[in-house]
Amino acid sequence: MNKINIYIALFMMLMSMKAFAQQKASLVSKETSITFFSNAPLEDIEAKSILGASAMNLQRGDIIFRVKNTSFQFDKKLMQEHFNENYMESDRYPLSEFKGKVENADKLTKDGNYTLNVTGTLQIHGVTKPYSTKAAFIVKDGTLKAVTSFQVKLADHKISIPSIVGKKIAEVVKITVDATYRP
Repeated sequence: MNKINIYIALFMMLMSMKAFAQQKASLVSKETSITFFSNAPLEDIEAKSILGASAMNLQRGDIIFRVKNTSFQFDKKLMQEHFNENYMESDRYPLSEFKGKVENADKLTKDGNYTLNVTGTLQIHGVTKPYSTKAAFIVKDGTLKAVTSFQVKLADHKISIPSIVGKKIAEVVKITVDATYRP
């Protein structure tokens, strides 16, 4: 997929969040990076997307993240092809999405550093599962930065790893989300 199509997809994701973000006390992140890291015996694999989008309502604590699966970039082109065609089936499942709640999100209206619980559901590869993690938030002058990491078991999302590459791809991958929100 070329860069123009990726930017169009990002724009469409942001527009679909528009109603959510227009609510009072809502923030939008157009600066959301999502990284996954697979640590396996024979090879480490890392991919990053800087085209994620997110919105958060500070009054209710609602939060949503979306990323187009084809926006993940790998060091090796072949890994990217295998990721999209064989594992994520990106044509069939183009987006991954987290919808949830940030506990005590109303605290994030004041400058400071906070560690808060985030719970919700993560939809990857057409499978939705509950997740809970802690996220670090830094609020300064109306800008909010959020960072979190959590583990995802691929089998939980029906992503199968062929035995021939089993020592190159971990069964559990680390997902890191880094977002900067602005009013």
